[in-house]
Amino acid sequence: MADAPCVSVTDLAGGALAGPQLDATGQVREPLLAVDLDEHLDEHLDAATLERALAHIRTCDRLLVGVAGHAVGPLSPHAAELARALDLTLSGPSVVAGRECVTVADPHRHLATLHAAAARNPQASVVLGGVLRTAESLPVPAALDVESLGYSTLLGGTEFHRWLTARGPRPEPAFVGDPVLVDRRDDHLLITLNRPERRNAYGRQVRDALVEALRLALLDDSIDRVVLDGAGPSFCSGGDLDEFGTTPDLATAHLVRTRAGAGRLVAELAARIEVRVHGSCVGAGIELPAFAGTLVADPATTFRLPELGMGLIPGAGGTVSIPRRIGRWRTLYLALTGAAVDTRTSLDWGLIDEVAPHEQWSG
Repeated sequence: MADAPCVSVTDLAGGALAGPQLDATGQVREPLLAVDLDEHLDEHLDAATLERALAHIRTCDRLLVGVAGHAVGPLSPHAAELARALDLTLSGPSVVAGRECVTVADPHRHLATLHAAAARNPQASVVLGGVLRTAESLPVPAALDVESLGYSTLLGGTEFHRWLTARGPRPEPAFVGDPVLVDRRDDHLLITLNRPERRNAYGRQVRDALVEALRLALLDDSIDRVVLDGAGPSFCSGGDLDEFGTTPDLATAHLVRTRAGAGRLVAELAARIEVRVHGSCVGAGIELPAFAGTLVADPATTFRLPELGMGLIPGAGGTVSIPRRIGRWRTLYLALTGAAVDTRTSLDWGLIDEVAPHEQWSG
């Protein structure tokens, strides 16, 4: 595993990031660079150098990952300001840091993992970074458009095509019964994803039925509370992989994803909706719930964003909903690593609001 190229803050200020990001064939070169923050854990950085470094960070298209492995206690004000501007900072166990940092036992080992992931799918990586930075300050509908435009671009890219070819063709499964169950109880509405044999994969039928149920809640002011859960072993295993690559064209895919998807509706219902998740929640299985005002998880629940390994980015709203809970920095970490996080970490980060055993849930 190759080491990630590393620059100092002084080098950053001096223009170390200058130069084209693409090579002569249009391929991304060095999609991820490390920035050594350890040298400025104290205040030994003049204001002019700091401002120049920050200016170069803000205009950089590559992923910039800070490394602060030696700090004890909180980062210095200068190091903290740099960490907020970077895409992510890996900090050691002794660092007291905010959500712009991910605390790990060995920052340099984790840096190598992130670098390898970005090197495998450089196009998806730089698009992911750009979407996270851009969507951070936008209203939800506009941010979802940015995410979807990036996602549609990558659907036409070589990295997704490579994944799709390696996967091979698979027939779409035949469904029977209602993909989503809706139960009205006075002023409460219970919505249940009902494809347990597919772990409630977020395919066309589930999506359309869920959207219909959410629209009912939006249109009916007498519904004070909405609860969304899932039948079977998992709340939702993410997008239905058997439908990947089957869209008729990329423009249609974008419009369906944004205008006929569930993300906007869950966000509009945030004050009234509680989502209860369990099992392995992958991709859309956490991207959609993260829009809710209240997100409750069974203790054994895990969460994972696998899309980058497919040459894609989260496409069900994850670059919008998850950063609003845990920040764009930790969202990037989840998406780059594809690693599963448990409820303890998720609660600590703010990804979920409560942990409660599945068997204790009630309407």
